[in-house]
Amino acid sequence: MSDHATSRRTKVRPKTEQPRLYKVILVNDDYTPREFVVTVLKAVFRMSEDQAHRVMITAHQRGSCVVAVFAKDIAESKATEATELGKEAGYPLMFTTEPEE
Repeated sequence: MSDHATSRRTKVRPKTEQPRLYKVILVNDDYTPREFVVTVLKAVFRMSEDQAHRVMITAHQRGSCVVAVFAKDIAESKATEATELGKEAGYPLMFTTEPEE
């Protein structure tokens, strides 16, 4: 018999976690015209007229509404873009982001 020790090689596969997702939230205000909100939702989030109208009405009735869920960087850039469109037009339109549970 030989005095060689046998060793096993195991492959270590790193676990890749899914990136955390973030919600883009439309916050209702009493000054931004409804049609302007619908226009922004269609332009930035590529919603249909009907989808954008439903999101706008939900935010109007409940105070806020989740618009979409994205990876963090995409959510933040879309929220910023949509908020800036409101500022450029002179409205206090606001979109925020928060982590999805």
